[in-house]
Parts: sequence; structure tokens; C-alpha cells
Amino acid sequence: MDFPATQPKPPADGKIIYYPPGVKEITDKITNDEVVKRLKMVVKTFMDMDQDSEDEKQQYLPLALHLASEFFLRNPNKDVRLLVACCLADIFRIYAPEAPYTSHDKLKDIFLFITRQLKGLEDTKSPQFNRYFYLLENLAWVKSYNICFELEDCNEIFIQLFRTLFSVINNSHNQKVQMHMLDLMSSIIMEGDGVTQELLDSILINLIPAHKNLNKQAFDLAKVLLKRTVQTIEPCIANFFNQVLVLGKSSVSDLSEHVFDLIQELFAIDPHLLLSVMPQLEFKLKSNDGEERLAVVRLLAKLFGSKDSDLATQNRPLWQCFLGRFNDIHVPVRLESVKFASHCLMNHPDLAKDLTEYLKVRSHDPEEAIRHDVIVTIITAGKRDLSLVNDQLLGFVRERTLDKRWRVRKEAMMGLAQLYKKYCLHAEAGKDAAEKVSWIKDKLLHIYYQNSIDDKLLVEKIFAQYLVPHNLETEERMKCLYYLYASLDPNAVKALNEMWKCQNLLRSHVRELLDLHKQPTVWFLKTYCLSYVSILFNNIENLPDPGKAQDFVKKFNQVLGDDEKLRSQLELLISPTCSCKQADVCVREIARKLANPKQPTNPFLEMVKFLLERIAPVHIDSEAISALVKLMNKSIEGTADDEEEGVSPDTAIRAGLELLKVLSFTHPTSFHSAETYESLLQCLRMEDDKVAEAAIQIFRNTGHKIETDLPQIRSTLIPILHQKAKRGTPHQAKQAVHCIHAIFSNKEVQLAQIFEPLSRSLNADVPEQLITPLVSLGHISMLAPDQFASPMKSVVANFIVKDLLMNDRSTGEKNGKLWSPDEEVSPEVLAKVQAIKLLVRWLLGMKNNQSKSANSTLRLLSAMLVSEGDLTEQKRISKSDMSRLRLAAGSAIMKLAQEPCYHEIITPEQFQLCALVINDECYQVRQIFAQKLHKALVKLLLPLEYMAIFALCAKDPVKERRAHARQCLLKNISIRREYIKQNPMANEKLLSLLPEYVVPYMIHLLAHDPDFTKPQDVDQLRDIKECLWFMLEVLMTKNENNSHAFMKKMAENIKLTRDAQSPDEPKANEKLYTVCDVALCVINSKSALCNADSPKDPVLPTKFFTQPEKDFCNDRNYITEETRVLLLTGKPKPTGVLGAVNKPLSATGRRPYIRSTGSETGSNISVNSELSSPAGNRSSSDISETGVSENDENPVRIISVTPAKTETVKNKEIHSDQATQGNISTERGKKRTAAAAGSENIHQKTEEKKADESGPPAPPKPRRGRPPKSESQGTTVKNDETNKPSGRGRKRAAVSQESSGGLEAGNAKAPKQQDIAKKAAPAQRQIDLQR
Repeated sequence: MDFPATQPKPPADGKIIYYPPGVKEITDKITNDEVVKRLKMVVKTFMDMDQDSEDEKQQYLPLALHLASEFFLRNPNKDVRLLVACCLADIFRIYAPEAPYTSHDKLKDIFLFITRQLKGLEDTKSPQFNRYFYLLENLAWVKSYNICFELEDCNEIFIQLFRTLFSVINNSHNQKVQMHMLDLMSSIIMEGDGVTQELLDSILINLIPAHKNLNKQAFDLAKVLLKRTVQTIEPCIANFFNQVLVLGKSSVSDLSEHVFDLIQELFAIDPHLLLSVMPQLEFKLKSNDGEERLAVVRLLAKLFGSKDSDLATQNRPLWQCFLGRFNDIHVPVRLESVKFASHCLMNHPDLAKDLTEYLKVRSHDPEEAIRHDVIVTIITAGKRDLSLVNDQLLGFVRERTLDKRWRVRKEAMMGLAQLYKKYCLHAEAGKDAAEKVSWIKDKLLHIYYQNSIDDKLLVEKIFAQYLVPHNLETEERMKCLYYLYASLDPNAVKALNEMWKCQNLLRSHVRELLDLHKQPTVWFLKTYCLSYVSILFNNIENLPDPGKAQDFVKKFNQVLGDDEKLRSQLELLISPTCSCKQADVCVREIARKLANPKQPTNPFLEMVKFLLERIAPVHIDSEAISALVKLMNKSIEGTADDEEEGVSPDTAIRAGLELLKVLSFTHPTSFHSAETYESLLQCLRMEDDKVAEAAIQIFRNTGHKIETDLPQIRSTLIPILHQKAKRGTPHQAKQAVHCIHAIFSNKEVQLAQIFEPLSRSLNADVPEQLITPLVSLGHISMLAPDQFASPMKSVVANFIVKDLLMNDRSTGEKNGKLWSPDEEVSPEVLAKVQAIKLLVRWLLGMKNNQSKSANSTLRLLSAMLVSEGDLTEQKRISKSDMSRLRLAAGSAIMKLAQEPCYHEIITPEQFQLCALVINDECYQVRQIFAQKLHKALVKLLLPLEYMAIFALCAKDPVKERRAHARQCLLKNISIRREYIKQNPMANEKLLSLLPEYVVPYMIHLLAHDPDFTKPQDVDQLRDIKECLWFMLEVLMTKNENNSHAFMKKMAENIKLTRDAQSPDEPKANEKLYTVCDVALCVINSKSALCNADSPKDPVLPTKFFTQPEKDFCNDRNYITEETRVLLLTGKPKPTGVLGAVNKPLSATGRRPYIRSTGSETGSNISVNSELSSPAGNRSSSDISETGVSENDENPVRIISVTPAKTETVKNKEIHSDQATQGNISTERGKKRTAAAAGSENIHQKTEEKKADESGPPAPPKPRRGRPPKSESQGTTVKNDETNKPSGRGRKRAAVSQESSGGLEAGNAKAPKQQDIAKKAAPAQRQIDLQR
């Protein structure tokens, strides 16, 4: 193109500068505006030129050189610089590939100048922005900066360029701007020889979190740049991290301290950027510096846990190395590893298998925070999606509900509750998910068995908020409760019932407290108020600071006394007619009154809230009971959603009645409506015996106003109750009699109409029709003794004793079993058991012994125990039936002892007979008797001497029975001590309450133990020592009020008396003094504090010990020093017993049968029919046919297995942090012989065959519960004493002197370590068994 050139101007170097047409000379002589005006025309000219215009290129070459002069490059005017930069950019485009500037310095100046102008891109609203954009576009398109590669210090230019571009980019730029910047920078990276560290820093600095947050667009620009240049820049990045991570050269870059942040960002951008860096991280994971390992773990946690990361599968060695940090010695590292697991489970479910084992170990971590975070990790993932956590992970959370730390337990319990609410109540993930977590409801309620009040309060809160949310509408809430109750396991049902019972008890305490406040304010009433509030607070919280607790007590009592409105609100809250909605309003109103805005954290208010939450009826009111009854009616009619809820209609009906029965105790007023009672009458007519029984009990508990308010219900109910009392099941008969007695005013007439026909129709020839009448007659005579005691006497004398108990009409089945299920017991024996109970009820009703009937009854019961249950001794009754009758007789004596007038006439001999039942040969007899004994003792119904019976449990061959007895002792002792603390008046009855007073009863009982025949026999003394220590170990756990010295003083004082049972018999007194010396030996060896002075002189029971004689002094030692050493060192006695210690049991209540010869073909006999089922392990509630649980307060679960297998019986309910109870007592287990382990609850068929063939010679009977002394004795030992009745309720199996060789053959030495461990173990064992 032709330009009419203007007048050429000679420059300083002599070359003529040609300007475009119309453009005058540009010099420093003209104004800036004129310079800008002329430069714009020059810019226009260069913009229109292309590379093919050779003439123009040559013509304007001097102008191009002139524009690079200092005048333009350093011009202060921004517009001038921008126009010059645009010209220079076009010049590089036009003259490409060769630049018109040959000087390297000049080129550097030019590019630095152009770079500075690019800063103008920052302001997109500037009028000149388009020109700046043109400059950028031109540079990027031409790749002008590539010319700089020829310069030695090109890096300075590139660094300046990169920094400029990253600094100016912002969110107002469009995509074209970003793309041109990327083109410009990526061409420099990809076409250069490499990226220097400084240039790399200028890119990476934008990835650091601080910069990233300041300029998100710069981060995005760097991110895309790195992605585009990944292959070129990766070696440079690898070199940088190698320098810092491996060589430790932090000085190579200012970004060295941000390496882990950079790795995280680079990995997120493109994992290929770090291909060479990952092995370096594995090296860092093994660093000796804990803080460094922690930093790497934090980094890798983010890399492995990020949603789209496949690093764990791509780099298995690094993944395995990372997992190893779960076991790091540094606590923060382990903590960080656990926190990572949550994200990993949510983002990478496929890695759950790898994580499970490591989380299992960490769930037992010694650090509380780590165990806590394991729970948080699992629960967080579970709440996101239940499929992310497997059953094993949920099992870890389950274990932690028994953690020793409250914070961990609380997190586990709350987490499980949230899962249950989400997946079971709301069914957010379908039936499979609900089934997966269905066990949670049972587990949470089981925690109510724990001793900690915090646990109990949390279970109550969880029940009200998660299991059955109280904020649901009444129908929905009751449906939730109805089906929850139907699906709970037996132990959870017991826990829930106990929870309601505790809350009801607390309501009654508050009601009594409010009643006291209504009385005149006399000083003693204030004292009573204070004691009631103390009871409240003992139920709510055991505060560690007694002074603070006392302040709360005083303040609460004062507030109630001063604020009448508060009292009225509280009265409304606990009134029987309070509805759930009213309760909610009352709680909020009381909390508002007590709140103090100036005190955000108010401990007093928190305490009162605890109280209100426990006593407020937030679930049950009249409307709720009506809704429950309607639900049950639907189940009866078959229109309910039972199957959809996972329960059968029969189960729903039965559970619904049981639920209503429990609620009838706690909320009886809510049942009083015709509609409710009509539904219950319908249940009474159902064929299900359990349903009808529960319905009768509900009437009994709630029907006090039926007679006056609902005559129609009354007229319908009476004939049904009469029918149930005469022909119903025994349980129905009992409840029917009690119901009539409780709710009808003319009960005497009603009971007489039942008594008279039943008493006339008794017929011992039809025993199956006797059981219900006997139950009804017994309860009638107990409830109305004034009316029926005399008529009953003739029934007892002529029919019960003479006709029923003293005759055996049928012959029992000789199957060798010691126990049979209820359905296999003969009707005659069941009738006899009910006859014994009738005798007891009759006597308990009379409550006097004027007719001496109690003496006769006790003699009868003692005779039954002496005769092993075969009162007639005609040998027609089976072994299992004899076991039933022994149990009934022992339980009857124990029941009579609960009435003071009968306790006084029970002789020491009769007491000892009763005590020996706990050593019966039949496992179930021992088990049920111990449960009955514990239940009566724990309610403080039995005299203290009966607690001494538990000492005999040291001889029980089954470890679980010993453990259960120990738990019972702990519970009983703690209850008695707590009762003494809470009841000041109890100090007057210390002889019957103080646990230490059991020692003289125990000493006397052991002195009369039938096994204790030779006072100097070391083996027998070791037995005595074991029994003594079994009790003393629990008593001596704490030295409360110098109790060790007190017990020692009691034993010393006994040696100054005589045995009141046989005061003039030297051998009896010698045995008594010998047991005292063994007790003193044990006390002295176990306590250094026993030598202190006793705080008071103990009182000995005169029933068992004579008054000390004035001149009598007994300083003789009845055990030798050698014997004393043998007893204390625990040296094993020379009998073949150790091999039988802790032998596996084939079934609960029966030890494996060991044949005496190889030719025997008899097989094991099932103890109960249910044990043969494939069910395998079952809970304690299903252990025996009797329906008696192992222990109501402290359940001990025992595994029942099929006879074909032998598995060690284990205690299943155990705290996860406690030690195993394998060596409950090393010495205690030393006398369990192989014969004993093999003959429990079974008779060897060899002897049965011999009996069948040869007739008269009868096999020796094994001692109940006490294993014989040798293996051979079960089949071969015979002497004169074997077949003689011992007169003690057990038959002896004496040890033959000739069999000593056989004894020695089985001898085994116990390791000394066991004895050492035993000495160190008592305190720990005591703690273990308490849990």
C-alpha cells in the first residue's frame, strides 16, 4: 500500500525516520496530547500492516527503532506507553521471525516495558481496556515472548510476565482474556528449555490457600495452566519436592513451608503432576519426627479421601504405609488417621474393608479422644448412607456403649439412637436398612442395667427422643411404642419396665414431698422435707462434691416452700390426670421460672430439668392408653399392620397386653374408661393363656372404681374371674383371686363362692385337676386368713399332708435325668409342689404360730430335704421329680423365714438344711434357689443369716454359678450399706443390716457343713478357707469404719462362746473354733488394718452362740502352723482334681458324661428338650424351663449348646474394658474332679444296668453340688456309710482309703504364678463382677 510520506526527519544516527502520512514528527518538544494523537495514527498504520509488506517494513524500520528509544519506553504518560507498547507488539508481529532490535539489552527493556503495560488489563471498565486487550491478544497470537529465549536473563522477563498476569486476572475478565493469558504463558513453558524454580514459584504461589482465597481467578488460571503443561512442568515440580522433602533444602524456594498444601492442590488439579512425588511421601511417613508424620498424614488423608481420588488403588504401597499410621505411637497422628476414615468411608466405600481392622484396634485405643472419634467417624458415615458402614463397624460402636469414659459412652449411645430413628422409625432406606440396625433398640435399653446414673438418664432421654419420640401425635406415638415393645428382647423389656418403675417411684417421692409442704411448717417437717429431697437427688445424680449437692437440696426445698405457683405447677405435673400436652407446658413453665438470664450456665436449673424430665408423663395419658387399646383391638381383629411392622399378630397381642399390664402399675388412672375395659374383657375370652392372665392383672391394678362407676363391666367380669379361679391356668387363678380381693367390696362372699366348691372337690387321684384349685385355695387363705384359716386347717391336715404329700400314686420315669422341662414333669409332682406352696401361703396369711402348724410344716419340709425329695422313701419317684420337690421345700423354708414369727422358730438344723440346697447336685435347683435367695435378700425381706448361704457357693463346680453368687453378694452388701447411710434410724438395727454381721452366721454354718468331719484334715480346711474367703473377699474390699478389725473381733469373740446348737459336744465346739481360726488366719493375711482396735464390741446371735462364760479363756490355736502355711500359700492339695477345673460343659446345668469303661454305649441325655434345637446360644431368659432369669438385677448370660458339642460356658454380658474372669478363684477351682465334671445331672447307665440285672445293690448317690473326691468313686467306691442317709438332706459319697492310689494318679501341681496372681486379683475380680 502507498503512503504519501511526510517530510523525513534525520535521527541522531543519521537514518531518516519516515512517519505514516499525516503524522508529524514525534519528539519531546510537543505536548503529551499531541504525542498521543500522533501515536494513535502510527498504531493504526502498524495494525494495518502485515508481514508481506516488505517495502513498508523497510521504510518504517527507523520508526520502529525510534519507538524503542528511551523517550518512549520511559515516558511518564500512561497513554503514550500503552500506544507505544501496541506499536512494539505489532512491530514484533510484522518483522517476525526476526526482531528489528539486535541488542539483547534493548530487547530486555522492550519486553519488560510491554509487561508493565499489561497491568492495564486489571481495569475492564477503563476506556483503554480494548487497547490493552489488543496488546495481550497480539502478544499471545504471535508468541512474541519466545524471542526472549535467546536472552541470557530471559527468566527475569518471564517471571515478571507471569506475576503480572496472575496479579491482574479477576472475575470481570471474560474467557478470551484468560485464554490469551494461558496461550502466552503455556507457550513460554512448553517451548522453553525448562522452568526455573523462581518461575515455578510464580505459578505455584497461586495455589497456596491464602492466595487462593484472595484471588480465585488467579488460582483457576494457574490450575488450567498446569493442566495444559503437565508433561513439561512435571519434572520441574518433582525436582522442587525432591529438594524440599528428601534433601531437606528448604532454602530453594519461599514456598518450601507450603509443600503439603501444594501437593494437595496439585493432586486435585492432575495426579500426573505428582507421579514422582508420591514415593517421597512414603519416605516422609516413616520420619522420626512426629510432627512431620502428622503433616504428611493430614495431607494424604485429603488425597486418599477426596471424592474422585483413585490414589489408594493406583498406589497400593503408599496406601498400606498410610494405614500403618493408624497404629502410630504419636497420639495426634492416630487421631488424624481416625478422622480421615469418615471421609474415606463416605467417598470410597470400597476401602471400608481395609479400614475396618484398623478402626477395630483404635476403638480400643487407650486415648479417650481417639475412641470417641472412631465412633464419630462410623456414625457420620452411617448417617450419610447406612450401606457405607458394615456390621463390624457398627459392632465397634456397640462395644463402646460400655466404655469406661462417659464421653465415649454418650457419643456411642447417641450415635446409635440417631441411626435407629433415621432408618427404623423414619425408614429412610427401606426394610433391609431397618433390619440391619434393629438390634440398636435392645442394646440401648440394656444399658439401663449399668450402675452409672449418667447412663440411666441418657437411656431415658434417648427413649423419649429417639425410640419413641414424645413430640409425635398420640396415635403415631403409641403405634411406635406398641411395635417397639413387641419387638424388644426379654432383657430390654425388663429394662424398659424398670425405667418406668423408677420414674414412677420418683413421682411418688415428689408427691410425698409436696404433701409435706402442705403441712404446717414445723421444724421436724422441714427435716423430713430435706430427707425426701435427698432421696430425689440420690436418684437423679451422684454429685462428686457433697457440699454442692447439699446446697442444691436446700435450694430446691426452699424454692418449693417459697413459690406457691411453682408447687401448683409441680402438683399438676405429677397428678394422675395430667395429659402429655399439659406436662410439656408445665415443664417449660417451671424451667422458665427457675431460669436466670444473668447466669447462662445454671447447675441448679440443670438439676431441676433432670428431675422434670424423669417425672413428666410425656408418653402416657388417658388418650394414649385408649390409642394403645385400639391398636390391640386391630391386632385381635386382624386389621392391624402387624406383619408390615415385622411382628406376628399373636406376638403383637401378647406384647400389647404385657405393655398395658406394666403401664397399669405406673398409670392406673389412665385406664378408667368403659371402652378400655370392654377391650380387656374381650382379651379375657381369648384362648391365649398369657393374654388372659395379663388382662386379669390389668383389672387388678386399675379396677378400683369399676364397682361404683361401671356396674355393667362388674357384672360381666365377676363370672369370668370365678371361672378362671376354678378352671384357669395356675397363673390365671392366682391373678383372679387377687383381682377379686382388690376391686370388690364384697370380696369375702366372692372368695367363699370359690373356696367352698374347690375345697370339697379336691381329689388326689386326679392330680392334673388339682393344680389350679390348690393355687386358688392357697391365695385365698393368704388374702383372707380370718375367714379361711380355720377351714383350711382341716384341708391341710386331711388332704394336703396325709393324702397328697405322704403318698406316691404314680411311678416316675427312670431316665437318669436330674431335671426335666415343665411339660415333662408328672402332674402328681406339680400338684405336690403347689401343695407345699399352699402350706406356706396359709401360714403367711395367719402370721402366728398359736396352733403350732408352722412347727409341723417346718418338720415336714425338713424331712423332704433329708429324704432327697422322696418323702415316702418308696423309690417310686424319679430323680428329676425329686429335684423339683427339694427345690420347693428349700424355697418354702426360705419364704417362711421372711415372716418374723416363723423365722424365730426355724431351728439352726433346719436353717442348715435349707442352706445346703444351694449345693444341690442338680444345676437348676442350685440356680433357681440362688435367684430366689438373692431376690429376697436384696429387698431386705430375709434375715441377714441367709446371706451366709452364699459362702457355700464357693464349692459349686460350675464357674458361672460362683460368679453369679459373687455378683449377688456385691449387690446385697452395697444395698445394705447404702440403706444404712440413707436411713439414720437403721443404726438401731445394725445387727440385722450391717453386712459384716454375716461373719458369725457364716462361721457357724461352715462349722456344721456335712463335708467338715475332721477338724485337722488339710483338704477339708482348705474347703472351709475357700468358703470363708468367698465371702470375706467381698466384705474386705473396703475397710469402712475399720470393718476389718470388727470382723476379726467377732471371730475372736466366738472362740469365747460355745455352739448353742450343741453346747456340750466337744467335737462340735472344736469344729466351730477351728473355723474361727481359719477365718482369723484369712483376715490377718489379707489385711494389715485388722490389728487396729475395733470401733465397737460386736454382738453375737444368741440363737447360734451361748453367752461367753466369765472364767472361760480360749487361747488355743486349733490349726497348726504348718496347716496355716498350707492354707495361705495355696499349695494344691494331693487329689486328681486340677484336670477337671473349668472343663467345658455340654449344656447349661449338666456336665459332660464320662464313661467308666470303653464298652458302655449309653449316650448323653438332654437336660431339656430345647437344648437340642439348632438355636444354639440363647439369652439368660431362655436358660431354663422355669422361666426364671439368671439374675433380675445383674443378668449373667450363659450359652446353651447342643449335647453333641462341648463349649466353655462364658459370661456374655461383660464390660468391654474389664479383665476376663477366667481365674475367679484359683483355689476355688481346685477340687473339681473329672467325675464331678462328668456326672452332673446324669446317672451312669452302667449302674442302671447293674441295678436291673442284680436287683438289690443300689449305686451310691453322688452328693448334690459337691463333686466326689475321686473319679473312681462314682462307680466303685462302696462302704458302710455310702448307703446310709446322712440326715443332712444330702447323701454322702465317702472317700475310700484304699482309693488313694487312684487319687495320686491324677495329681497335678498348680503353677505358683496362679497363686501369686490370685493374691493380686481380688480387687480386680470384685470390680469385674460388679459390672
